[in-house]
Amino acid sequence: MPTILPLNISDADEPTAATLNAVKAKLGGVPNLIATLANSPAVLQGYLQFSETLGAGLLSARQREIVALATAQENVCGYCLSAHSLLGKAIGLSEDEIRLARAGTASTPREAAIASFARQLVKTRGRLDSGAVAHAREAGLSDAVILEIIANVALSVLTNYTNHVAGTVIDFPVVEVA
Repeated sequence: MPTILPLNISDADEPTAATLNAVKAKLGGVPNLIATLANSPAVLQGYLQFSETLGAGLLSARQREIVALATAQENVCGYCLSAHSLLGKAIGLSEDEIRLARAGTASTPREAAIASFARQLVKTRGRLDSGAVAHAREAGLSDAVILEIIANVALSVLTNYTNHVAGTVIDFPVVEVA
């Protein structure tokens, strides 16, 4: 049962309603997570702007989904696993690639390094040893890419923790947390 309810568009102030209507027009609906974040217009705007900014970064959409899946699995977030499994499929990740990302690896060495770094980052709460960074660099990840992985993990942690606290009802095909 939700502890923080999603905000209905009809109950939102005018700027927040406009944002939610824009999300609805883009996605065909307003996911419960977005409607929950809308309870704080600042958090909603921050989330959307950060997500958009990272979307223009060095990581591809595929790589960002791998980070989101690895993070959601490590944080045991059923909502985000369900959402990002669907989003991952939409951008071309296979069922096997989704399973690998959740395990902190991938089908290519570069993507495996990205998934592993993201998963380790969450597992250690950002207190990686220098060996983890060195390993990421040896796998070809630049400092810029490492920073973008950190930023994408941070964005995912925001949504994972929001879903944990809010008890967000999953409105995607449900994926069970392993």
